[in-house]
Amino acid sequence: MSLQDTKPLIGRVQEVGGLVSLSDYEAGGGYTAAHRALKQMTPSDVIDLVREANLRGRGGAGFPTGVKWGFAKGEPQTPGYKYLVCNGDEMEPGTFKDRYLIEFNPHSLIEGMILGAYAIGAEKAYVFLRGEYHEPNRQLARAIAEAGEKNYLGRSIFGSDFNLDLRIHLSGGRYICGEETALLNALEGKRGQPRYKPPFPPASGAWGRPTIVNNVETLCNVPAIIRNGAQWYHDLGLTEDSGTKIYGISGRVNKPGLWELPMGTPIRELVDVHAGGMRDGYKLRGILPGGASTDYLVEEHFDLPMDYKTIQDAGSRMGTGTMILMDDSICPVDMARNLQHFFAQESCGFCTPCREGLPWVEELLADIENGNGKDGDLELLDQNARYIGAPGNTFCLHATGAIEPLQSALKYFRDDFEHHIEHKSCPYREN
Repeated sequence: MSLQDTKPLIGRVQEVGGLVSLSDYEAGGGYTAAHRALKQMTPSDVIDLVREANLRGRGGAGFPTGVKWGFAKGEPQTPGYKYLVCNGDEMEPGTFKDRYLIEFNPHSLIEGMILGAYAIGAEKAYVFLRGEYHEPNRQLARAIAEAGEKNYLGRSIFGSDFNLDLRIHLSGGRYICGEETALLNALEGKRGQPRYKPPFPPASGAWGRPTIVNNVETLCNVPAIIRNGAQWYHDLGLTEDSGTKIYGISGRVNKPGLWELPMGTPIRELVDVHAGGMRDGYKLRGILPGGASTDYLVEEHFDLPMDYKTIQDAGSRMGTGTMILMDDSICPVDMARNLQHFFAQESCGFCTPCREGLPWVEELLADIENGNGKDGDLELLDQNARYIGAPGNTFCLHATGAIEPLQSALKYFRDDFEHHIEHKSCPYREN
């Protein structure tokens, strides 16, 4: 059994020991899924197979990919051009999985985009790539040129009547472009700011045309599903969620990094086995399981499987599956302040609660951290977390995500906040 049989995303990278060239990719069965789909399957066949495999979006929301594709495929109101857009901006703090895929296995993304574009009837596609990703951009551009030379891209791919023009768009790098309509505005050369919905992108997206936006990791899963079938993909997972997941860990562990593992791998296994455990002298206190915009999990949760439903039931979100660890040397108040600083400066500024509220929360947290906290400050933070973080009080979910680590820090580490206010100092600085 090859590594690709159990690790369809990065197994080939491990087999060749680095960058997967076009010849390496082809030797591992690369582009056979696209050839099969374009020559033997209808677009509906492809969508049905992806839906049956239960491929869920790997960018954070976990929405079923086949269902999403079906929205654009069946869009009757706006005939004509459709677009497929890959979100490679990856601005979520603590997240670096998509960069790895683009840099070391770019042809898997290209083949996934061929299949996705064919499925929804799009003949134009873009990779919206973070501007600072210089090496991934270089490798992806070279791979696109190689694919074009082999007629895997361009006109009449594999002798079929399907054409695909695939291009890279380097973004200006704003966190808000993780929201797909803000991404589409930026793609069009406008300010990266969310749009009113409805209409939703599958009906009216890029330049008013039906558009599907998928994450890098999501699209890289598609070729293996077409090659091996839905049941094979189901069997890779350990829980009700199918497939594998690229999990990552940053923090004071012995081996920070990322690993492709079965969906539903337990948190404790990720930390203690794959990341080599905590460094000597440090104890794990909390985890942001899916990047900076998710709620903390604590000791009582560390034996849970990392899948969408389980983590949601525990009060957080799996998000990107790349965990930020907080050990016992880190001040929860200062970590909350640091996160709010990031989210405050990344607000698009459209909504008053987000534009004004997040900087105010950051300032209040800074006062508490610096020994200037007062009685009643925690109640003010609770109140603002409830208001700013409530869906519907702001135009998009930026503020909701920003508040998640704060509200859970107030829940699980409240004693630390109270100590700062009572003693007018940070005990972590004293140590």
